[in-house]
Amino acid sequence: MENKLEKFRILVVDDEEDICEILKYNLQQAGYVVDAASSSEEALFKIKNPYHLLLLDIMMDGISGLKLAQLLREEYGSNVPIIFISALDTEADILSGFNRGGDDYIPKPFSVKEVLARVNAVLTRCYSNNPDNCKVEDSAEKVEKVERSGESGGDVFSHKNLVIEFDNKRVFVDDVEVVLTKKENEILILMAKNPNKIFSREDILAHVWKEESFVLDRTVDVHIARLRKKIGKCGDWIVNRSGYGYSLHV
Repeated sequence: MENKLEKFRILVVDDEEDICEILKYNLQQAGYVVDAASSSEEALFKIKNPYHLLLLDIMMDGISGLKLAQLLREEYGSNVPIIFISALDTEADILSGFNRGGDDYIPKPFSVKEVLARVNAVLTRCYSNNPDNCKVEDSAEKVEKVERSGESGGDVFSHKNLVIEFDNKRVFVDDVEVVLTKKENEILILMAKNPNKIFSREDILAHVWKEESFVLDRTVDVHIARLRKKIGKCGDWIVNRSGYGYSLHV
């Protein structure tokens, strides 16, 4: 390759700390610039910086590696190369990895020498033989653009330092999980699925409290006040349009 190895930035995503350390150390020894993330949610923050390759575990809490790959390909339009490293090693598992946008698949337990060889092969294929196919700057900019716009990426909403997992009912601010009550979570998810849309108190009551009796409009105000407090500075994005209602303004 014409480019020196130190110009290639790699992100290792695995919830096992030992594996992250092993891969990071050996890749750095080989001359790459390497960062690590312990979850897909953390990876979504880190990938706003340009990376040339992702080494991605599949079985992680929260957003799985397969789902992250799908988000990057389908929602963010990212072409950053992905090598899956997983204990799932059946033919169906491997094919699933390729179908979700993987460029290679390494079963666990792995040989460090094999990982280094496959990393070199993928980088060579993407950046030497077909450099226009994998522009790292474009990938990072597309992820950041979606996050800035507050668009929903399928099962997850991500905007700056706020991540909301719709299916898992989990909320993260600055990579730290925030514990919300069921009603607070449902209010936040409602607005995150419809960013910038104004919901009247009656709308929120109908969606969150449904057919529960004897619930006052004031209840919505109390829950949103608590919600704002729990998510810190992100609470400033929940805006009260006087006379109309509330919206998640992003």
